[in-house]
Amino acid sequence: MTESAQPPAEATAHVAPGFPVVGVVGGGQLARMMQQPAIALGIGLRVLATSMQDSAAQAVRDVRIGSHEDLDALRAFAAGCDVVTFDHEHVPTAYLEVLEAEGVAVRPGSKALVHAQDKIVMREALTAAGVPCPLWAEVSSSAEVATFAETAGWPVVLKTSRGGYDGRGVWVLAGLEAAHDLMASTTLADGARWLAEERVDFVQELSAQVARSPHGQAVAYPVVRTVQTDGICTEVVAPAPGLTDDEVVAAQHAALTVAGALDVVGMLAVEMFETRDGRVLVNELAMRPHNSGHWSIDGAVTSQFENHLRAVLDLPLGDPSATAPHAVMVNVLGGDKGDMYHAYLHCMARDPGLKVHMYGKDVRPGRKLGHVTVVGDDLHDLLSRAHHAADYLTGTIDE
Repeated sequence: MTESAQPPAEATAHVAPGFPVVGVVGGGQLARMMQQPAIALGIGLRVLATSMQDSAAQAVRDVRIGSHEDLDALRAFAAGCDVVTFDHEHVPTAYLEVLEAEGVAVRPGSKALVHAQDKIVMREALTAAGVPCPLWAEVSSSAEVATFAETAGWPVVLKTSRGGYDGRGVWVLAGLEAAHDLMASTTLADGARWLAEERVDFVQELSAQVARSPHGQAVAYPVVRTVQTDGICTEVVAPAPGLTDDEVVAAQHAALTVAGALDVVGMLAVEMFETRDGRVLVNELAMRPHNSGHWSIDGAVTSQFENHLRAVLDLPLGDPSATAPHAVMVNVLGGDKGDMYHAYLHCMARDPGLKVHMYGKDVRPGRKLGHVTVVGDDLHDLLSRAHHAADYLTGTIDE
């Protein structure tokens, strides 16, 4: 297959008469994990990938090669799709507006997705909607950071409003000199601005996921605890331990409020902090399936990937309830072990209840290569089993 926007005809997926085709911009693991529920639902799935080696391109039959930053490639990709959705938020807003003006059903739409693309736009909208957030301010100089710190205190969290993910574009600054050095040496991406936020003293990081359809039906998943290592999610526990009923309701209510206020269609992940004084503050938004919801493939009645497809197609949403008292997901990150396939023998023989999901990626240190999930009654046991498997697959342990 040539690296062009259009594949040969035999690569195009065929669906039964009357069944829709969903186009997913982005060829990563999130698009890959939509394939299984698409098969069950009988719908067509088309992926815009940058290469046939992309994670989703290995699993989805209908693959178009092109860039999400190429308007012509986006137009060609959207032709024949009933709806276009995403596995990342990096498509230029102006291009989405063009597609919408030309009649393409883009879900979530450009007016919603911009809040996941620009953190300052997000903060402005959430503040206007009354959603609790950390103290924040747009700043353009180290002097303005210092002024903000007079209220928020040092250290200050400084972020680029656009382009950051998995810990990129986020710095914790101890004082004025660090702010000056960073801002003087950093070139912002096009359209990006500086966002200063208070450093929140939190007990744990949470994620509240909801699915919402065009006609306003919405469902909320159990609130989960996430653990970040060097800015990358490494562990998820569903439901989050230690939360009171009031805190769970507050987190779910905040996520549902955000989904409605921003007119989100599809999956929405609202990443939050549980503070030491019992509040939940919104940190980030993701308008797509999210790492914090991978547990739902094996641990919920309806996975986040199925509910995303249902939502963007305006189908009735599925039950998001957990199927066991606890689920633990641990990411498998790249390490020293290049051949992970043979590590399955040990992991599967040792723990037949373990679920391993790999993304078909070449090994690079720190890269998300897959995840493992276990569900059951004993949280301590589940954490031990999931981490053992992930560590063995990564090569951190050898027994």
